[in-house]
Amino acid sequence: MNACGLIVEYNPFHNGHVYHIEEAKKTSGADCMVAVMSGNFLQRGEPAIIDKFHRTKAALKSGIDIILELPYIYAVQNSDIFADGAVNTLNEAGVSTICFGSESGSISHFTTSFHIYKEKHTIFEQTLKEYLDKGFSFPEASKYAYRQIGLTEQYMDLSKPNNILGYSYVKSILENNLAIKPLTIKRTNNNFHDTTITNTIASATSIRKELLKQHTLGAQINSTIPLETVNQLRVYKEKALNWHDWEKYYPLLYYRVITMDANELASIQGVDEGLEHRILKTAQRTTSFQSWVEAIKTKRYTWTRIQRMFVHILTNTKKSDLEPFKRSFIPYVRVLGMNQTGREYLNKQKKRMNVPLLSKFTRNQDPALSIEEKAVHAYYSVLPPERRDALFKQELQSPLILD
Repeated sequence: MNACGLIVEYNPFHNGHVYHIEEAKKTSGADCMVAVMSGNFLQRGEPAIIDKFHRTKAALKSGIDIILELPYIYAVQNSDIFADGAVNTLNEAGVSTICFGSESGSISHFTTSFHIYKEKHTIFEQTLKEYLDKGFSFPEASKYAYRQIGLTEQYMDLSKPNNILGYSYVKSILENNLAIKPLTIKRTNNNFHDTTITNTIASATSIRKELLKQHTLGAQINSTIPLETVNQLRVYKEKALNWHDWEKYYPLLYYRVITMDANELASIQGVDEGLEHRILKTAQRTTSFQSWVEAIKTKRYTWTRIQRMFVHILTNTKKSDLEPFKRSFIPYVRVLGMNQTGREYLNKQKKRMNVPLLSKFTRNQDPALSIEEKAVHAYYSVLPPERRDALFKQELQSPLILD
């Protein structure tokens, strides 16, 4: 059985994701679609609007055969670490292709860009350091460094979010000499950061914005998402009483920060370059999550970087916690859900895996799974106790299997 891998967040699963699955199937000729999906906290440093299990069910009923979880240790990180975790998880799952959406739409742009980077990586690193030393953010400094080695926006625009991620996927595949063929399809009808719904294929950002603004599902939102996503959004809200967004975590985050001293803050993942002092200084004059990020944000510290840092503060994830995983392969592959096609594929593939295949939290579990468990508790912490406990029990059960 031939499998194609997708790297996803499904926050929430929408019509653009249906298009991605259909085009990936067509382009790859795969019999089985395997998605590796971020858990409850996402790459841009945000809580998912509904938890990973309800997003899994929506995806399995909309064309995906297996959902694997991208561990927290990779999911809430920069694009290179995120990509390495996702690509290596899919490699363990035995996929022969990985298909991603991009603004470019041409895989040759990505592979050629990688080879140019490898040839001129010394110049790239020197230029990157020069601009970082001038106070530019990493994305801005990278843009200038890519230009310096000939990768201009006209050839391959590496300032675009999906191009950045796609380039990181291709780099991970080629640098690790993996037997995976990268494929890409062009994003259609919307940009990643679009904040308004203008089409039935809309960005996840615009859909979330409307959901959180309206506090309900209406005709405009429903036109952008499959019926099963509508169902799962409703089911989750009935169980949790809320959809998740950063503002709900603000009181807890504020409490965490004001009860820490500068040294404690500096030990947290993402709190670098004396940023702990800026966090503490701004804490006293903020009244919301958004105002806090705005108070910290500078040319060097982007919104996304600050959000990721705040996730790690919320989950108490220290630099020392993540250090063991910087030089090792993925610690395990965790299954969140599958259908019968996925089950058949995984039963054959698991014998070839080099790491354990897991399905739930257990005693004496892998350290990476213990970090995951902390993140799950943090995610559900804003819910009433009885709702929180009921949703956490999902972590102790076998994966969702659809007929």
